[in-house]
Amino acid sequence: MDLGLTLFLTDTSITPVELAREAEDRGYTSLWVPEHTHIPTSRRTPAPMGEPIAYEYLHSLDPFVAMAQITAVTQELRVGTGIALLAERDPIVTAKEVATLDHLSDGRLSLGIGYGWNIEELENHGGSKKTRRAVVRERVLAMQALWGEERAEFHGEHVHLDEAWAWPKPKQQVRGRTGVPVLVGGAPGPILFEHIAEFADGWIPVGGAGVAAAMEELHAAARKVDRDPAELTVIPFGTLPDQGKLDHYESLGITETVLRLPAAGRDEVLRALDSFEPFLTR
Repeated sequence: MDLGLTLFLTDTSITPVELAREAEDRGYTSLWVPEHTHIPTSRRTPAPMGEPIAYEYLHSLDPFVAMAQITAVTQELRVGTGIALLAERDPIVTAKEVATLDHLSDGRLSLGIGYGWNIEELENHGGSKKTRRAVVRERVLAMQALWGEERAEFHGEHVHLDEAWAWPKPKQQVRGRTGVPVLVGGAPGPILFEHIAEFADGWIPVGGAGVAAAMEELHAAARKVDRDPAELTVIPFGTLPDQGKLDHYESLGITETVLRLPAAGRDEVLRALDSFEPFLTR
């Protein structure tokens, strides 16, 4: 099984460059960076990890700037957003950022996306809890058109893109056209699995709990739209590893798990990486 890493990179944590070099030198496959543009102080939406909200949510770096640094100092390490909040992002600008980074990194980007839990943050971007899932769906479809078509257009309820040119294109090929893998993060459920089956390439179950029970629901959603379930990648995310857990994931056919590092300085992060070493050589 391949192992990746994720942490909240902040203005006081280990730097993207330091972490990237350590991750590639140690043999990790991927490095994933989360996103929050800001955290409203109202705290009307309680943090899913409990209140008071953790320091790193207030201080997180922009994922695309961080990933650009990571790919600039590595050769093979894949990067990903874990996760990008597309309901808070302009799809045309984001499509350009994704395509540019994939082009410059020679095809090393995966786009992990989500709907967002912080409703005040979303509202500051003009979004709403009611429409966020539909907005994310249309923005992904519009972005995929920009990546995969010479003349792209998209017309939905929330996204309107008149026919346009957009380069660079990503280096990768996904399901027969130019693009990047899109993986949707979130708790299992019918809407999430319908969206994955329609427009995505896999699922990011955060924490990894309940994956076995949900796999058949995900596969059923794929079969419902005549997709081969084997096309869909499942990457348990933010895992604190133990041997039994990783063996269990392998038994489900999972080929990559992303381990959680502390949002801390260099010394503490390196100690955590040292503690993970046995799992790299298992």
